[in-house]
Amino acid sequence: MKLLHLDASVLGDHSVTRQLTGAIVARWQAHVPGLEVTHRDLDAAPIPHLAGSVLGGTDDMERARGEATLQQFLEADVVVVGAPMYNFGIPSTLKAWIDRIAVNGRTFRYTANGPEGLARGKRVVVATAAGGVHGGQPTDFVEPYLRQLFGFLGISDIEFVRADGIGLSPEHRAKAIDTALAALPEPLRKAA
Repeated sequence: MKLLHLDASVLGDHSVTRQLTGAIVARWQAHVPGLEVTHRDLDAAPIPHLAGSVLGGTDDMERARGEATLQQFLEADVVVVGAPMYNFGIPSTLKAWIDRIAVNGRTFRYTANGPEGLARGKRVVVATAAGGVHGGQPTDFVEPYLRQLFGFLGISDIEFVRADGIGLSPEHRAKAIDTALAALPEPLRKAA
């Protein structure tokens, strides 16, 4: 089984989403023998934003990098995403990654009956954190956007681990992290 671990926070060791994705991945490693984990730090090694030279086919190196990113996603059985809320949305580095994996004919296609996702069978776990309390509020564009995106790609097994209110006070931060860590999803599910 292959797990792709993505971190997008710019806060390094101070990042709540990095703490949560690290705990999620550690839990998977403890419960899934032989798990192959690939970690991508989208802050330390950002993927360049999509440009006309890539779409126009004139930048072979960027096209090759984009293809490698897409293959890494396609080969993953599980994708763990650290998606902090920046200005109500996801970091631009995460959006740049999304632009490389949302590819017509590869991860989705348009049909006479509407779009069809082609990346079925994956499980996605998203760790998100916000300075204020946004979960379920009109100001949360992280969860609805990522649900829409991964659903569009054909992925229906999407879970969110939230740490809201981390900027309100040190006490709020500690409680939000503890609550999120207590709610980490189980890697292996019992058959119904």
